[in-house]
Amino acid sequence: MSIPSLAVFRDPTLARRLAATIAATIDPARKYRFMEFCGGHTHAIFRYGLAQLLPPQVQFIHGPGCPICVLPINRLDHAIALATQHEITLCSYGDALRVPASHRRSLLTAKAAGADIRVIYSTQDAVQLARTQPERHIVLFAIGFETTTPPTAVALHLARAERLHNFSVFCNHVLTPAALRCILSAPTPQRLELDGILAPSHVSTIIGTQPYNFVTEEFQIPIIVTGFEPLDVLQSVLSLVQQCNRGICRVDNQYTRAVTAAGNRKAQALMASAFAIRPFEWRGLGQLPQSGLTLATEFANFDAELRFSVTLTTTKEVSGCACPDILRGIKQPPECQLFGKPCCPENPLGACMVSAEGACAAYWQYRTNTIIKT
Repeated sequence: MSIPSLAVFRDPTLARRLAATIAATIDPARKYRFMEFCGGHTHAIFRYGLAQLLPPQVQFIHGPGCPICVLPINRLDHAIALATQHEITLCSYGDALRVPASHRRSLLTAKAAGADIRVIYSTQDAVQLARTQPERHIVLFAIGFETTTPPTAVALHLARAERLHNFSVFCNHVLTPAALRCILSAPTPQRLELDGILAPSHVSTIIGTQPYNFVTEEFQIPIIVTGFEPLDVLQSVLSLVQQCNRGICRVDNQYTRAVTAAGNRKAQALMASAFAIRPFEWRGLGQLPQSGLTLATEFANFDAELRFSVTLTTTKEVSGCACPDILRGIKQPPECQLFGKPCCPENPLGACMVSAEGACAAYWQYRTNTIIKT
């Protein structure tokens, strides 16, 4: 199948036509409250000025769709403890290094103080370190939604096949449908009034669209898997508006060039072979059942939590940070008393300002955008 150039999905003329169609389709007497679960969609909305293109009746509510942002502070404390209390090399993706942990510490400050913490670009980098440094224990700080989980499974299979006994995984992978269910089933008054959902797209390349059926069946809310370009988002908004007007709800797939109903079966099999489901704490959402992953029994020898005990001090959140409320869609970044003063990308006080997919970072980076740009 031939995939068109990205320029096709960023055409300003087509975008304005779509926005005009949406404006002509809406009921001016009502509001349309759509949550974009994924931080990638939040950045697209701000980067291309989509909110300004649409009528005020269409409101975007930002969800918890950033794995760095939803990681609770105690797990960051645990990662720092692994790196500072044991003679190990901790391998982490770069965006996790600057996220504040307790007492204004971070992996970056721990690295500056002498801990052996390496930035990696794939799980294979960590496996290669274990191969080339057999005298050193390598711990992979595994983090992410379903999108980044299969590569961790591949690393575990390689480590077991090659008998890399100096390799371990500190597992922080989480499952998005559980978080979505939590948001939709929150008790009043915390429950959001939503009219539609833009589903996470990279996640959906792995899990497909079928896991979202509960959204329409149990909560009677339409949901659509959406690409990350401006025309993707606008087409999806139009579809949601039309469903709202007609009083129907279904699971739609706008991102057909990458997502299928069944998802990536090979990736799903890899995940099932290497991990077991467990409860997990999410920043802003709390402890959620069936929402996290731990290493399967046959990979227990590679579980860093079992291999290395750590001593943790009392977890302490940054006073005044509204990240938990932002991740639940209750607040927008400008409503945080720290936003922009003193919390900014150069001095991030909360995870939502650090991550490349964080809502606060999107508001800050694109705060002057008013029209779609190519």
